[in-house]
Amino acid sequence: MLRVVFGVILVFHGYNKISSGLAGTARWFESIGMRRPRLQAAVAAGVEIGAGVAFAIGLLTPLAAAAIIGVMVVAYWVDHRGKGLFIFNGGWEYVLSIIAVAVAVSIAGPGRFSIDHALGVEVDGIGFGLGVAAVGVLSATGQLALSYRPPQP
Repeated sequence: MLRVVFGVILVFHGYNKISSGLAGTARWFESIGMRRPRLQAAVAAGVEIGAGVAFAIGLLTPLAAAAIIGVMVVAYWVDHRGKGLFIFNGGWEYVLSIIAVAVAVSIAGPGRFSIDHALGVEVDGIGFGLGVAAVGVLSATGQLALSYRPPQP
């Protein structure tokens, strides 16, 4: 249930970046400090849609979870940190919730109703889930190092 609900939410989150025009998303990305805003907007939308679909259907679930964690860590760092907890103030509760679900699914495994299970490629466990989280955080760190320059006040 968590995998499907959060996967679908991510798909719509990514779709929203392109449905109203990627140029608008790129302008916003530029305003928050992304160096290659059009590319970053396209990558963010693509990751949210692709990883969201994979997560929802349970296909390559660990990779999807790591991608989700990565994109949410970037979102936290460039937009939500320093704004408090609550999303209605722009805070980080939303990204933390998504990260927590991705880690939890990685620990528990994709479940019986997943393509991974049907293919017999399920993996799970605390160590594995923490490894998936580490991959997500490391990918976000690389993304931020290459593409994020905080706007000057």
